[in-house]
Amino acid sequence: MALSVWWRRARQHFSIDAPRMAVRTHLPWPWRAVLGVALLAVVAGMWWWGFDFGQIFGGFNRKNLEAKLTALEAESAQLRTEAAELLNRSTQLESELAMTRGAQTTLSKQALELQNENTQLKEELVFLQRLVADSSKQVGLSIQRLAAEREGDDAWQYRLLVVRGGNPAAEFDGHLSMQVAIAPPVGATPAFHPTTINLPDEQPEMAPALKLRFKYYQRLEGTFRVPAGAQVRSLTARAYETGQPSPRASRNLVLP
Repeated sequence: MALSVWWRRARQHFSIDAPRMAVRTHLPWPWRAVLGVALLAVVAGMWWWGFDFGQIFGGFNRKNLEAKLTALEAESAQLRTEAAELLNRSTQLESELAMTRGAQTTLSKQALELQNENTQLKEELVFLQRLVADSSKQVGLSIQRLAAEREGDDAWQYRLLVVRGGNPAAEFDGHLSMQVAIAPPVGATPAFHPTTINLPDEQPEMAPALKLRFKYYQRLEGTFRVPAGAQVRSLTARAYETGQPSPRASRNLVLP
């Protein structure tokens, strides 16, 4: 009976009806965490490696794109620098061009003024030569030339030449006075005043320019003021000798 019990137990232990066995290896949790992290790192590396190779095989290379982007940014920065330099140079050239044009305009104006002055001097030279030739015939004081032209909206320029004929022994001392007849500007009221301007009485600052002190001739020129837009119709010049109430010479100019 003991043998039959032993046989039954042995058959239960080694037969297919025997209970299943499980073999477990016990690891501490820190090692388990290290193994998990390592496994995740391997998986991530494989994923990243596969992503890069997938881009390369698909025709899209991120590294090449970044390199090209860096090169384009450097080229763009260089182009911006060159554009700033060109803009600065363009500004300098424009300033130099403006200065050159200004200088050219000034020189042209000076050349025109010199040409006009040269023409005037030539005319005066011819006149003086004729005057010297006829000095023995013309005795006394005379105003040989009188001219006026607009210089601005409210200013006119005058020019005149006072001459003594004969062979005077002393200098002539006196002053000049002028009477200007003006027409009102366009749009002025019927009660526009003044219609005449007496110089230098009404513009005392002109008195020094109208002084006369010469032996043979004296040229006078200057500017007088008129109401804005007014037109000068006539100009009468009178030469007075110091101490004499009556003019020694006079001349009238009528403008169109």
